[in-house]
Amino acid sequence: MINVPLEIKLRKESKLLSIEYADNVIFELSFEFLRVHSPSAEVKGHSPDQAVLQLNKHDVIIKAIEPIGHYAIRLIFDDGHDSGLYTWKYLHELGQNHDKLWQTYLDQLHASGYNRP
Repeated sequence: MINVPLEIKLRKESKLLSIEYADNVIFELSFEFLRVHSPSAEVKGHSPDQAVLQLNKHDVIIKAIEPIGHYAIRLIFDDGHDSGLYTWKYLHELGQNHDKLWQTYLDQLHASGYNRP
């Protein structure tokens, strides 16, 4: 079963996307987290070995949210990225696995020698 959000709020000052579900679960995902985990081919590639580590995204802003049918949203970022379609299923997976995914990303940054501000 796919969890369809009841409400999605863009909180620009705190740089968070708040996603509320019927079971009173609320995920608050940072703009940076959503940008570096974009489901687009530009970020993920067409296979895991083609994924591109995203750098310098700590200040990225979501300028707009566009609904895509009844199954997804497109996030429009101020760095020009707008090709990822965040399905309801993918957004829920990001929320459920946030801590692990974020730590993996930070570990990848560290391994690359990049120092996140």
